[in-house]
Amino acid sequence: MHHHGYLWTGPKDRFDQDALRRPPHPEPPPPDSGPELIRRYREVAAEFPASPLPPLETAYWLVKPASSVRGTWAEPAGAASWLRERLAEYAPRFAAGEHRDAARLTGHVTHAAERLEWGGDVSLGFYLERPAYLCLALVTCAPNRARPDLPCPLGGAPSAAAPESS
Repeated sequence: MHHHGYLWTGPKDRFDQDALRRPPHPEPPPPDSGPELIRRYREVAAEFPASPLPPLETAYWLVKPASSVRGTWAEPAGAASWLRERLAEYAPRFAAGEHRDAARLTGHVTHAAERLEWGGDVSLGFYLERPAYLCLALVTCAPNRARPDLPCPLGGAPSAAAPESS
């Protein structure tokens, strides 16, 4: 088991485009469905894995391109450390002052380490100035507890983890 870190920031109205954040239904529409339904299904099936938008279900980060992975760690402590660094980096831009509270941020990191320890995923979101949105996710991989059928985006478990910054 290992953990991948993901980060997305962008316009809030883009984040709100839920249709692009949902995976396609596992079964395609029947062949006798209307052409619009078939076209839309094909569009979502092609766009969802390639879209940089955060998925509605955290585990689905694993189907995004490997280039979306911001870091990979064999141990929860490394992933939690990355999360601590990202929170410190973005906290000055949080729209809500209470989200900048040091004790609150430490609590997020502590909770994340605990969840990762038992194989859970972590997803945090914050409104930033302008209105923009920040999504941070830590996803347990090989296997993922919620979606064990999803493959590792990097093709296997790392022997050691070297996170990228930001």
